[in-house]
Amino acid sequence: MRKPHIETTTLWDFPNQNYGDRPHGDNKYPGVTPAFVIWNLIQRYTKPGELVVDPMVGSGTTIDVCLEENRRVLGLDIVPYRKDIIQADARNLPLRSAIADFVFIDSPYSDNIKYNEHPANIGNISCENTLFFDELDKVAREILRILKPEKYLAWLIGDQSKKKTFIPVGFRLYTILESYFKPIEIICVTRHNQTSNTPLWHKRAIQYNFFLRGFKYLIIMQKGLVKV
Repeated sequence: MRKPHIETTTLWDFPNQNYGDRPHGDNKYPGVTPAFVIWNLIQRYTKPGELVVDPMVGSGTTIDVCLEENRRVLGLDIVPYRKDIIQADARNLPLRSAIADFVFIDSPYSDNIKYNEHPANIGNISCENTLFFDELDKVAREILRILKPEKYLAWLIGDQSKKKTFIPVGFRLYTILESYFKPIEIICVTRHNQTSNTPLWHKRAIQYNFFLRGFKYLIIMQKGLVKV
């Protein structure tokens, strides 16, 4: 199976969700995570046999990539998409403290995508409501609890621009994470396959003077030695 190449800059541009000849997650799943992103992260921040945790694993992309790369993995989600995903709320994970060697999370960045009908789903809260960021703070603190000292977290998230109201979700999340973790890097992950990437929407963006979302933030942080 042909593997991706390891990215060396802070601009990651992947034309497709998947790589190779086997599926990694379900590319029809709403907001599916690019498999290339997870592959690159585990090459840099984990070793074979180490435990990767994804508390919002969606269709299971992280699980599939990690198993191929000989990493142990736990994928959790508030509404499991398949049988090997553990049902759990990312704000209250059924895991011991300091268990994870690496945590990856691709969370909702507003209520723009309908994932499921679960009443506690963070993706049902608009980022225009301060409650949304309160809930992300709870997720951050839970990740801090389960992550081993000196190990890394990577969080993929985007901004929202809706009806000419811009919410800098990535910056606000960064501020939350910086209160718990040491900043390591911010990577720009380009977006190719969003539903607005059509000639009609590009024409509207010019006509009505707004910008289509072209990237997501990949925020990388490290847990310190001192328990917070």
